[in-house]
Amino acid sequence: MEVLALILAGGRGSRLDILSENRVKPSVPFAGKYRIIDFTLSNCSNSGIYNIAILTQYLPFSLNDHIGSGKPWDLDRRDSKVTLLQPHSDWYNGTADACRKNLHYIEQSQSKYTLILSGDHIYKMDYRKMIEAHIASNATLTVAAKVVDISEAHRFGILEADDENKVVRFVEKPKKPISNLASMGIYVFNTDVLLEKLRTMDIPDLDFGQHIIPSMIGKDAVYAYKFYDYWKDVGTYDSYLQANLELIETVDKIPLDMYDKNWKIYTKSEELPAVKVGSKATIHQALLSNGAIVAGTVERSVLSPGVIIHPHAKVVNSVLLNNVEVLPGAVVENCIIDKNTIVGENALVGFGDDLTANIENPSLLSSGITVLGKKIKVPKGMKIGRNCRIFTTAKLSEMKNNEVKSGSTLK
Repeated sequence: MEVLALILAGGRGSRLDILSENRVKPSVPFAGKYRIIDFTLSNCSNSGIYNIAILTQYLPFSLNDHIGSGKPWDLDRRDSKVTLLQPHSDWYNGTADACRKNLHYIEQSQSKYTLILSGDHIYKMDYRKMIEAHIASNATLTVAAKVVDISEAHRFGILEADDENKVVRFVEKPKKPISNLASMGIYVFNTDVLLEKLRTMDIPDLDFGQHIIPSMIGKDAVYAYKFYDYWKDVGTYDSYLQANLELIETVDKIPLDMYDKNWKIYTKSEELPAVKVGSKATIHQALLSNGAIVAGTVERSVLSPGVIIHPHAKVVNSVLLNNVEVLPGAVVENCIIDKNTIVGENALVGFGDDLTANIENPSLLSSGITVLGKKIKVPKGMKIGRNCRIFTTAKLSEMKNNEVKSGSTLK
């Protein structure tokens, strides 16, 4: 198939707050050894799509370093290529504007079809089936869609389709959703139609959901491709922690099979030794990545590469990113902790029953999760409550009574 894949990977990921402070959302670590964008790249590779451009913008360095030549995804072959496209002058002002600012690249690809993808969702999908459905229906645009909980529908582009899956209505992030069939942000365009829209729609902040798709309803052949398998937008702390912890369920309950030999998720792996488990360690339901050392207790948690849990330390219901160290006697519960942070001896992080929502930004943290940034040193014996946001620049050593109360934000 003559297909060009454009992966939109330039979003700030503002709702991931601390985790996206120094990296774009697609570059955020996930499921231990992976990055979020690994799922989209692996889907492309497994679908036999090797002509890929990644549109980056904010803080692209971590993402650029991770992707490199694309070798882990088999994208460094003679018949394949992965290109990273960054803004030349003006920044991207919308999903479609990002494509418009790379109009010449799309033209030069001479592809018959253009596959638009988001780089910040967790799912496994054979794009060939969607493209085949697009061709079979003589569509000019096909939108991948999934049924979501109606309470979450306002976060997505919502569409209505007839019995033949032809889209009859599309509303971007409606306050009162017309249905719960949500756009997944995955589109197949006939390339000539996409180019015509990008050239002629004179809107500065041109967006697929806000502008291009609604303009095509009733005029062009726009169809829905319904997707029934696992797909999750991990754009909030709650969804990020939940999606990670869903992967540690028993085999019959895991919503996303990461062990499928026929559809592997590829990544750039660090050269680290095997996991080491101490003689007095206790582990219940956990993902342990290469280089991790567990001498204490780990329950319902995900440990990224190089994490160390010392004797008599305990980690529960948490996600610890690369090289986090939990010293003896410390307890970490309901936490997301970014790279290279050290939790001091006998410290309690995610402590207590006080569920006061984060005072500065209650919409980000209200369910009890506490989040710590990179390279933080939690002092010995410190108590940090629930719904706390501790940024990298926070000076924990200056806290009165060696305590951070629930709902606090420290910058």
